[in-house]
Amino acid sequence: MKIAIIGAGNVGGTLGTAWAQKAGHEIFFGVRDPAAEKTQALVRKLGGKARAVAPAEAAAAADFIVLTTPWPAAEAAIRSMGNLNGKIILDATNPLAMGPDGLGLEIGHSISAGEKVQGWAKGASVFKTLNTTGFGNMANPVFNGVKSVMFVAGDDAANKPKVMALVGDLGFDAVDAGPLRNARLLEAHAMLWIELALKRGLGRDWAFARVKR
Repeated sequence: MKIAIIGAGNVGGTLGTAWAQKAGHEIFFGVRDPAAEKTQALVRKLGGKARAVAPAEAAAAADFIVLTTPWPAAEAAIRSMGNLNGKIILDATNPLAMGPDGLGLEIGHSISAGEKVQGWAKGASVFKTLNTTGFGNMANPVFNGVKSVMFVAGDDAANKPKVMALVGDLGFDAVDAGPLRNARLLEAHAMLWIELALKRGLGRDWAFARVKR
């Protein structure tokens, strides 16, 4: 598959590396400055499996688009990709903002970041996923033989199995979390991981998993 990753920071770089190395997918890093040394170092690391191009070129070439930018840059990133009609977007963002109690969610009760992305990405199918754990766990989501869980929320039933398979290629236990409006639940779930990891002493090297009797 051809995957456009919009952003090449910790999350984007980790996902691109994992998909290229674990499943042989072709990666297009869509960034404002494709010639930046940090991005070029990532491309060199992945050899012929990755390229750095402008966001519009990455989106046009890809079977899947993965949005990994910080939330304040998300709308501009969507706009920079041009025509997204018929495209499949995996939204890995969380609407983080600083408030009186520290880091929290800017929105979430009446609309989610996933729904906002859908509104900006006219004609695309948006799925909220890859937002509920740290980037280190995206590189290695298996803990002592147990796959950590990754939820997928989206309204496009025909394409959801493809998205879940792509998430599974990373090593996650992919779980259907229902319609895109449930991104409101997944973004709050991400805040729980952040709270426990950064404020409650668990650190980053842990993840949620699904157990079943």
